[in-house]
Amino acid sequence: MAEAVMSPWQKRWTALRYVVGENPLSLAAFLLFATFVLLALVGPWLAPFDALTSNVGTPLAPPSLKYWFGTDALGRDILSRVVVAARLDLGIAVAAVSISVLIGGLAGACAGFFGGWTDRIVGRLSDTIMAFPLFVLAMGIVAAMGNTVANIVLATAIINLPFYIRVARAESGVLRNTGFVEAARLAGNSEARLLFYHIIPNILPPMTVQVSLNMGWAILNAAGLSFIGLGVRPPAAEWGIMVAEGAQYIVSGEWWIALFPGAVLMLAVFCFNLLGDSLRDLVDPRRRT
Repeated sequence: MAEAVMSPWQKRWTALRYVVGENPLSLAAFLLFATFVLLALVGPWLAPFDALTSNVGTPLAPPSLKYWFGTDALGRDILSRVVVAARLDLGIAVAAVSISVLIGGLAGACAGFFGGWTDRIVGRLSDTIMAFPLFVLAMGIVAAMGNTVANIVLATAIINLPFYIRVARAESGVLRNTGFVEAARLAGNSEARLLFYHIIPNILPPMTVQVSLNMGWAILNAAGLSFIGLGVRPPAAEWGIMVAEGAQYIVSGEWWIALFPGAVLMLAVFCFNLLGDSLRDLVDPRRRT
């Protein structure tokens, strides 16, 4: 009897179960990711107090059964602010990475597929961005345009462009000479159809891995801008702002103000880095042997 042929979705599900089952860190990454997504979606309703309301408790109160993460100098509940901040930080990261993927991925795919002057222009653009220290470039963009959420998203998207340009450029440069692309060209497909129907779908797996890795960097970049005063403006609940506000109280002993937001920020970056490794194992069967 012939063996049943699995659909592409069944193959992906089988690979996902293998990756998660063989590596407990992958399972932890997926659970952390689900937790952060949940906080981003329903965080304001899960928070025990209003994140912006002052004097919900005694200012600078240490962690207790009522205030699990303590309170800050204005008496705001730190746990509520940490939970609510997940929506803003993840929202900035998702928006910035989405823009980078669309623009950088398309530009890199065109550069690798068409070559010539397209490759030279896109390559010089990527080199120009990479010539600057990326965080310093983001600081300059936000300082020049103003520290609004939209400008933070734009700055983060710009400094992430080279990563997607280089991945898409390398992958499409290899794929354009493969047999199935040549067969599609001989069948009468236009260059645009070859690009959008044969090249771009096949560079999505490595791009997905890069997305996961860059999500952590985008969150860290947004928090870093807020920490130095160029990001989201107070009194908004944002992890970088909360760490910056708590840094001045560490010496006097109020360690919890900076510790808990910093720990959640670290977990978010750690989560997406682990998720990127897991996705790499998922899309590349050779890494599972």
